[in-house]
Amino acid sequence: MVTVNMAATGANIKKMMKARNIKVKDVQAVCGFGTPQAIFKWMRGDCMPTIDNMIIIADMFDCKVDDIVVVDR
Repeated sequence: MVTVNMAATGANIKKMMKARNIKVKDVQAVCGFGTPQAIFKWMRGDCMPTIDNMIIIADMFDCKVDDIVVVDR
């Protein structure tokens, strides 16, 4: 069974943001959030971005969604 590893995906988002010097407030602005809580939840692995937001951050990171999402097989 294939499942998304939310903790590893969150860590990946955090790592990719750091490598690209992208701040939480930058992601917040691009995704149109009023507060940054959702981004912190993604980075902790508490929840996943919606498909729309995943595509937005992949574009922001200049990568594919598959490069962000960690899958357990």
